[in-house]
Amino acid sequence: MSGLMEFGERQARAVEAMYQNPDVTGQRSEVLRRLELRQGEAVLDVGSGPGLLLRDMALSVGANGKAVGLDMSAPMIEIAKRRCDGLGQVAFEQGQAEKLPFPDAAFDAAVSTQVYEYVPDMALALRELYRVMKPGGRILILDTDWDSLVLHTTDRGRQDRILQVWDEHLADAHLPATLSPKLRTAGFQITRREIIPLLNPEYHPNCFAAGILDGIRGFVAGRQGISKEEADAWAQSLRDLGARGEFFFSINRYVFQAVKPI
Repeated sequence: MSGLMEFGERQARAVEAMYQNPDVTGQRSEVLRRLELRQGEAVLDVGSGPGLLLRDMALSVGANGKAVGLDMSAPMIEIAKRRCDGLGQVAFEQGQAEKLPFPDAAFDAAVSTQVYEYVPDMALALRELYRVMKPGGRILILDTDWDSLVLHTTDRGRQDRILQVWDEHLADAHLPATLSPKLRTAGFQITRREIIPLLNPEYHPNCFAAGILDGIRGFVAGRQGISKEEADAWAQSLRDLGARGEFFFSINRYVFQAVKPI
């Protein structure tokens, strides 16, 4: 069984649903605010997924601007195309972060949220991002370090084993801890580093935790000795904590902003 998570039709739909819950919607608004896009700019979304942020960025740069979404997953691109229908400033490319299909100095701004942690060769991906940015171009990268997860459980040993297997769905489950030197080596000048926390102190079906815990359950079942029954029991125990008012979930999203020097 392969390690990294794949994004076919079913996974694409699950991501789209989770990205529309209030927690991620708030994160998306914060990312858009920090980008400070202007009318007429060209902006790139590396790993545009279901196109929610891309559509917002397209509206920010206006009809005279350009918003380009890059994604490896054809089902994701199809979802995003439908979401951005009627916006002539939007374009899509299917491809990889390590080999961007764009000319040098093509973009004023670029964003990548929850994507680079899946990329095996980050040094190459950042060199490519540097190449396609205009001098003075702004980038924003948001990724998770899964060591920041706080998740209450009644069986710590079982949960630790499950989360250790969950780390296998990424190329680097702890990318933020090493991203600063990687950005500098690529040539970027870091301008800001902050945290956007996702906090669910209660459980309900439309919280971020509900979606991600279901994703963890589905991924770990059948891997590294974790049976479907054990994964299901773990997920049910967390829902039971929610029903008793004892649920707690928190994780940090790390935001890195940088520029390509003039």
